[in-house]
Amino acid sequence: MLTIEGPRQTFCDGVSRRSFLKIGGLALGTLGGLTLADLLRAEALAGTKSSHKAVINIFLGGGPPHQDMWEIKTDAPKEIRGEFNPIATSVAGIEISEVFPRIAAKMQHYAVIRSIVGCSGAHDGFQCMSGWERNSIAAVGGRPSIGANVSKLYGPVDPAIPPFVALADKTAHMPWSEPGHPGFLGSAFKAFKPQGEGMSDLKLNTVSTERLADRKSLLKGLDSLKRECDATGMLRGMDAFNEAAFGVLTSSKLIDALDLSKEDPKIVERYGDGKPYKFQYDGAPTVNDQLLMARRLVEAGVRCVSLSYGRWDSHGDNFGLVRDHGGKLDQCVSALVQDLEDRDMLKDVTVVVWGEFGRTPRINPQAGRDHWPQVSCCLLAGGGMRTGQAIGATNRLGEYAKERPVHMQEVVATIYRNLGIDPMTTTLRDPTGRPQFLVDVRDPIRELV
Repeated sequence: MLTIEGPRQTFCDGVSRRSFLKIGGLALGTLGGLTLADLLRAEALAGTKSSHKAVINIFLGGGPPHQDMWEIKTDAPKEIRGEFNPIATSVAGIEISEVFPRIAAKMQHYAVIRSIVGCSGAHDGFQCMSGWERNSIAAVGGRPSIGANVSKLYGPVDPAIPPFVALADKTAHMPWSEPGHPGFLGSAFKAFKPQGEGMSDLKLNTVSTERLADRKSLLKGLDSLKRECDATGMLRGMDAFNEAAFGVLTSSKLIDALDLSKEDPKIVERYGDGKPYKFQYDGAPTVNDQLLMARRLVEAGVRCVSLSYGRWDSHGDNFGLVRDHGGKLDQCVSALVQDLEDRDMLKDVTVVVWGEFGRTPRINPQAGRDHWPQVSCCLLAGGGMRTGQAIGATNRLGEYAKERPVHMQEVVATIYRNLGIDPMTTTLRDPTGRPQFLVDVRDPIRELV
């Protein structure tokens, strides 16, 4: 579905015209008026680097139970300990939960952080996508996400491929499907959000390339009306960016990356599909195939992919949820990391798996665990890091970080470092002209770098 319809705009000469190109199911992160050409133009201001580092940010919306995943409390009393046993991993001395046997078998590729601190307690993905609390510098638009900052600093690897893609399915509790906000950088740096039901709209279908060229000519003619009235010179380079926008449409790279029918069936089977979806309620499904899609997008040139996996808000039946979600997560994350290694991409691609906070040490009467922002956990892989480690520890009851507290911003700083961005020195100017650091706690995790 290609249209040139949109909000009517009246220019200084009184001529009315339609807004730019809209692409059916590809949501360009808009709340109104933003076009593909606008996005490409804004991203190009920063230029493109030659190396293609990337991050796949897997958000476990709802708050995963740290003590049932990466640090089983074998010495805790029954009302604390839970139902899971620890299993040995491929790295001597590191044990993790029995629900992750595939990850355990390749622990040399992973780093487990058992002592994440700095969680705000908000029930959303904002911190995991940016490192900041939501209200930080809200007066000037708020903090940009990792994906938005990378888009601004690096731009696209390929003009036909957006640098930041969000695969998170829409959730009833909307903050669990947040893709990562552009903050003060503005709407031009929002994530591309391919909607599953609209993916066919990315194809030209019955519109021939010749007809598309005619539409491009029409757009040029309409834009000339505004260009004549533009006193600032802002539109002088418009044609080049419209050319890039049409390049995305006429290229098959993006739609091919999103099309899993083009993948080796054996690889698809290795990831699984995460079905049947259980414990979803108002959260995300366990979309294993989105991790495969993330790898394909990165391979095509995307720099940052974010997605929301499962609904981990386990106030009841915590152990049934972890068995279901954990087993599926074990399959798709291990498949992703192995896939990246097989393709010689693991050293360049950072995989991060985490949620907004942890769960209470004490099991409640509904066999669940409640919110616990005092400490959480994280799983990392790839990115050139020194993996095969378990960093930090909580006390015997899993109440607080006893050894090596790791702030959420240290994780984000490490991601930036893996992407080739120096979090110690890099700043972006907010709308007031003030330089803003990407994170406040600017040191990457020393054990990993």
